[in-house]
Amino acid sequence: MQNKLVTIIKLSLMFFVIYFTEIGFSVSCAADLPITNGAASSTGVPSLTPQPTPSARLSRPEIIPAAPDLDVKSYIVLDANSGYVIAEKNANKRVAPASLTKVMSLYLAANALRTGQVHYDDQVIVSEKAWRTGGSRMFIKLGSSVSIQDLIKGSAIASGNDATVAIAEHLAGTELAFVDLMNQTANNLKMDGTHYADSSGLPHGDNYSTASDLAILARSWIANFPEYYIWFKDKWITYNGIKQPNRNRLLWHDSSVDGMKTGHTEEAGYCLIASAMRNDMRLIVIIMGSKNDSARASQSKALLNYGFRFFETHKLFAINTTINTAKVLLGKKGVSDLGLQESLYVTLPVGQYKNLKANASIYKRLKAPIEKGKVCGELNISLDNKVIVTKPLVALQDNPKANFIFTLFDYIKMLF
Repeated sequence: MQNKLVTIIKLSLMFFVIYFTEIGFSVSCAADLPITNGAASSTGVPSLTPQPTPSARLSRPEIIPAAPDLDVKSYIVLDANSGYVIAEKNANKRVAPASLTKVMSLYLAANALRTGQVHYDDQVIVSEKAWRTGGSRMFIKLGSSVSIQDLIKGSAIASGNDATVAIAEHLAGTELAFVDLMNQTANNLKMDGTHYADSSGLPHGDNYSTASDLAILARSWIANFPEYYIWFKDKWITYNGIKQPNRNRLLWHDSSVDGMKTGHTEEAGYCLIASAMRNDMRLIVIIMGSKNDSARASQSKALLNYGFRFFETHKLFAINTTINTAKVLLGKKGVSDLGLQESLYVTLPVGQYKNLKANASIYKRLKAPIEKGKVCGELNISLDNKVIVTKPLVALQDNPKANFIFTLFDYIKMLF
């Protein structure tokens, strides 16, 4: 009995030596990391230090003026990747969206194409309702057969109300049923200040949105359907012998602009969702209620220039890339790789990148099984000692529980 007790004591001492050796190694490694660790038991990956994007290396002034004061009902300018709002005016005010409504209709069309519900070469028979719809038109003929691809061009480029109603009827059976899909989608996107009453944006008391909601929709469009985003870039459409221009003047005057949609009614004024890419940085501008077409274009360009001139966006960490590791008790692997569920971008005033700091806080005493996607800590990005972004750190792979023999050491550690 005494010999067994001595053996147990010797094994315990050996386990403790190994345990404290591991702890000391972890701390000494973490001390040299550019990513600060909030927990002593975590280790980092030096190769994933945030690196500036090409746009960040340009020489730019660090003095930032006030945002433009524009004579519009509302506006917002933001970065498409980070979502950072650079400037806004009455961005949550409900206003008539006019033909910006079609951006949601086309969003549903893109989703239907992606899922295979419809195809570009599907033929749509033009109904009397679609043919009679007033306002801007593609000039489709009653009873004619038009491809989905042509109807999409007619809606995106010519802002054809007739084409948009035809798309709605083809996708949902009736325009009313399609409008229900539009409102459900707006709700899913958390466009809380938006309600649709038709598919095309004709004047209606129950058709309203906000600049901030339309920014949510534009960001989602660009992120989710990049292969269909080119719909908004074409400058001309010719159909039924009639050639019509895209009403987005910026497409002609600024080569960095590649979308998205104009809108106008007497109630709404002149509206625009514009997006542009310069030096790997994409901005979105929403203008609501400008006085005329020319003012709408110049005001949108002023906001784009302001955003690109005085702000810069950096991709800090990529999706599903190891940022840190966490010790895991009882697991087949002693550590689990941690990362982000989406790529992390930050938008900053020019010249401020050098003041960014990253801190990883890992939950202590994590136990297997660890499922992929489980939150195991958080990553905080701070600027001048103020946290500006917090993201959960999640397990990048499953780490199942090991058998009893291999977990014996961990069970002993858990007693102390």
